[in-house]
Amino acid sequence: MTIEEYIETHSSPQPEGLARLERESNLRMLHGRMCSGHIQGRLLKMLVCMLRPRRVLELGTFTGYSALCLAEGLRETGADREVRLVTVEANDELEDFLRREFRENGYENIIELRIGDALTQMRQMESESIDLIFMDADKRQYAEYYVEAKRLLREGGFIVADNTLWDGHVVEERKHDSQTEGILKFNKMVAEDEETEKVLLPLRDGLTIIRKRNNG
Repeated sequence: MTIEEYIETHSSPQPEGLARLERESNLRMLHGRMCSGHIQGRLLKMLVCMLRPRRVLELGTFTGYSALCLAEGLRETGADREVRLVTVEANDELEDFLRREFRENGYENIIELRIGDALTQMRQMESESIDLIFMDADKRQYAEYYVEAKRLLREGGFIVADNTLWDGHVVEERKHDSQTEGILKFNKMVAEDEETEKVLLPLRDGLTIIRKRNNG
């Protein structure tokens, strides 16, 4: 048994619909490993249950796995509140697939899918209107997302950024490609930002959890 198998065995199982979607993502999609997967998905759901956000923004939907995990947490904690997840995906070829998955899994009334550029969508939103942001879109624009994310977050709100170790390329001493440079710029910006608290976890490809401090 590998350590990954041991972790999965000792964590809550993923719902069957998500297990099916994870299999489809890896079998049918060119970059199937982009799917959040079992353990990260359970963490996202648990974070929502812990933080009890009303408004969640996701940047980068891919096949919808992480969106469904976030929505699962919203449903469990939002029975007496109006809750909403806005998820933004740049690839318009995934739209029909995503809408079908959200409908078949019963979350079409919680998830609002927007097709388009994540940065453009963020700039159209009101300041301090979001409780939790999950970043998993174009790594080259992570620093730009971060600036907008801080504007959109209420005080005490959270950002969860995926892929912040980027297959270990962040510690390699060599010339980097544009995506690695984007992650490095973001990581440096976050580390030096005194307006936030942050922790970088070695989960999958790196997951950074950031809390916007209260001004008071």
